[in-house]
Amino acid sequence: MTDADLAANLAQVAGKLLLDVRASGMLSLKALGKAGDATANQFLVHAIREQRPEDGLLSEEEKDNAERLSQRRVWIIDPVDGTREYGEARADWAVHVGLAIDGVATIGAVALPGADGEKGLVLRTDRPSAVPQAPEVLRMVVSRTRPAREATEVAMKIGAELVPMGSAGAKAMAIVRGEADIYLHSGGQYEWDSCAPVAVALAHGLHCSRIDGSPLIYNQANVYMPDLLICRKEHAQMVLDEIAKVAV
Repeated sequence: MTDADLAANLAQVAGKLLLDVRASGMLSLKALGKAGDATANQFLVHAIREQRPEDGLLSEEEKDNAERLSQRRVWIIDPVDGTREYGEARADWAVHVGLAIDGVATIGAVALPGADGEKGLVLRTDRPSAVPQAPEVLRMVVSRTRPAREATEVAMKIGAELVPMGSAGAKAMAIVRGEADIYLHSGGQYEWDSCAPVAVALAHGLHCSRIDGSPLIYNQANVYMPDLLICRKEHAQMVLDEIAKVAV
C-alpha cells in the first residue's frame, strides 16, 4: 500500500467509525466529542504504528514523543478536526491524516465524513483534480464563531465575501473544491490542524504559506503554528500584500 493509499484508507475508516459512534445515540455534545476523538485516535495510531513502524507520529490526542524530531518521515494526524461541529451533527468537520517528509507536508488525505448527506468524501494528494475557476466576487472562509480581525479586514479591502465555516480541514477543502477562494487564518493552530489539508491543497496546485509568505514547516519541537494562508496562486500576492498592511 502506498503512503497515499494508506492515508486515504485510514481517514475514510476513521470517519466511518466517528459516524457510528455518533449514530449510537448514547452520547451527547462534549461526551460525544471525547468518545469520537478517543475512538478514531486509537484506530489511527495503532494502524500507523503497524503499517509504518519506522515512521514518527504526532497526534493531537496522543502524548508527544520527542523521537519524531530525529525522523525524516512523520505522520501528523487529527482524529476529529472540528469536534464541536462533529458533536452538533454538522457537515463541516474532518479527519486529517498527513505525512510530513523533511518538514514538508507531502502526502495526506482529508476525510469529510459528513459531506454529501454523510455519504462522505476523501480528498487525497495522489488524486488531484482541477480547482474550479474563481467567481468575480471572491469568497473567504472564516471561523463561524470567532472570525479573525486580519481576515475580515483583508476581505473588506479586496471585496471578498465572508463564508463562516467550522473546522480547519473543512475550510481548506472548501478552497480545493471551489466552494471558496481564500482561507486566511491568524488565530493560531497546531501542526495537526493543517498538515494533511496543506498536503492536499499543494497537490491540487494551490498556494500554501504563513501569512508573511514564508513556508509552513512541520515536525517542529514546538507544534504551534500561528497562521496560515491557502488560496489560488493567482490571488496569493494580492492577499499577502493586504495582510502586510493590516499587520502594520
